[in-house]
Amino acid sequence: MTEVHPVILFYKYVTIADPEDFRVEQRALCETLGLKGRVLIGSEGINGTLAGPAAAVEEYVTALRGDERFADIEIKTSEGDAQTFPKLMVKVRPEIVTLGAGPLAPDLDNHLSPAEWKRTLEEDPEVVVVDVRNRYESAAGKFAGAIACDIAHFRELPPYVEQLAEFKDRKVLMYCTGGIRCEKASALFRSKGFKNVFQLHGGIVTYQEQFGNEHWLGECFVFDRRMTVRVDEALVPLGRCAHTDRPTSRFVNCLHDPCHVLFLLAEETERENTDTRLCPECLASGLTSATADYKGSPARGGGRTEG
Repeated sequence: MTEVHPVILFYKYVTIADPEDFRVEQRALCETLGLKGRVLIGSEGINGTLAGPAAAVEEYVTALRGDERFADIEIKTSEGDAQTFPKLMVKVRPEIVTLGAGPLAPDLDNHLSPAEWKRTLEEDPEVVVVDVRNRYESAAGKFAGAIACDIAHFRELPPYVEQLAEFKDRKVLMYCTGGIRCEKASALFRSKGFKNVFQLHGGIVTYQEQFGNEHWLGECFVFDRRMTVRVDEALVPLGRCAHTDRPTSRFVNCLHDPCHVLFLLAEETERENTDTRLCPECLASGLTSATADYKGSPARGGGRTEG
C-alpha cells in the first residue's frame, strides 16, 4: 500500500527583509525533514507547496508558524505520495507569483468566504465570474459560466485585462487555485478601472473542501506530478482531448521540446496515432514524431527513448 504523503499549499504576502537568508533557512529545514516541492521567497513574502511524510509536514508547519511573520499563515492540505514532487526547489524571486505589472500591492480587503461566494453565484445572475489561471488549467476544470482568461502564463494577464473592459462596471468575482494569484490580479483589475471586484478566499481548494462540486465543473489543475485533483461526488467531467474532443483529464507536454506546451490528450487518441503527442499547433505545422525535436528523437540523430 502506497504511503500517503500530505501535500501542503501555502502563501503569505509579508515583508521579508533578507530573502536570501530566509531561503537558506527554509532549504535547510526542508532538507532536514526530507520534504520535496517548491518554495519561492521574495521581499514580498512566501509561496510554497511541499510534500513528505505526515510527521515531517506537521513539523514543517509548526516551525513556519513559529515565525511570528507566519503565525497566521493558512495551510491547504491534499493527498499525495512519495512521487508527488521529484525534488526540492527553494529560490528567491522578485515576485512570489510572477505578474510583471510593476509595483502592485496585493488586495486584502475584498475576499469572499466560500459560503459568500456560493451565495453570490446563486443570488446574483448578473455577476461576472473570471478565472485568472492559465488556459490549460481552465481546460481541466472551472466554475460553471466562468470566463477563462486566454493566457498561457500569469504574466500575460496585464495586457489581456483590456479584453474584459466591457465588464468594468459589473460585479466581478475572480478565482484561482489557492488565492495567491487573485490578490495580485484583483489589484491589477482595480488599477485598470474595474470598480466592483471580489476574490474567492482560499481559492478553488478551500471552496471544494466545503462545497465539493457545487457550481464547479471538472477537476482542479495542480502544479505537481498529480496534474489534477478532484472531488468524485457529483463530478461533472469537463476536460476534453485537444485532438479528438474525447473526455479526459490526462495532461501531457508537447513532444516537440521547443514548444513543450501542456495540453489534454486522451490515451485512446495517442494509441491510435502517436503523432498526437504533438500539440495541435505543432501537428498542424507539419511536424511528426519523426521530425519533432526531443531527447532521443530522429531529429537529434537518435531513436526515441520515451515510453
